[in-house]
Amino acid sequence: MEKLLEQFSLGLFVWQLVLFIGLLLLLRKFAWKPILNAVEKREEGIKGALEAAEAAKKEMQNVTADSEKLLKEARAERDALLKEAREIKESIISEAKEHAQVEGDKMIKQAQATIEAEKKAAVADIKAQVANLSLEIAEKVIKEELSNKDKQLKLVDDMLGNIKLN
Repeated sequence: MEKLLEQFSLGLFVWQLVLFIGLLLLLRKFAWKPILNAVEKREEGIKGALEAAEAAKKEMQNVTADSEKLLKEARAERDALLKEAREIKESIISEAKEHAQVEGDKMIKQAQATIEAEKKAAVADIKAQVANLSLEIAEKVIKEELSNKDKQLKLVDDMLGNIKLN
């Protein structure tokens, strides 16, 4: 029985081997190529995806570098604009101060001229009033002196006496 078992197992082994080889041949003819093609396609797809990911990574680095460059340029431009705005502000303030100083000096000169003119007018007015008052006083004094005949004669004598002495 052992021999039979051995023959049976050897026969079974041979049949299994024949079936396995047949199965391999069938798989090779019908399934192996499609499986290998699918695996190759899958491998190519993975390689393509990896290459695309690497390209996307490089592109992202380039975009990041470009955006950083643009950001630096924008900051530099902003700083330049702010500096220019400050300079313009300072220039406007300086011009306004100068203009205000000129206008102030002009107004002071006008005020001084007005004061001087009013002072001269007041002095002229005072002189005119003093002259008028002097004339009125002199007129009154002369009328009083001339109204008295003795005083007139004495005044004439005094004047003549002053002339001869000089």
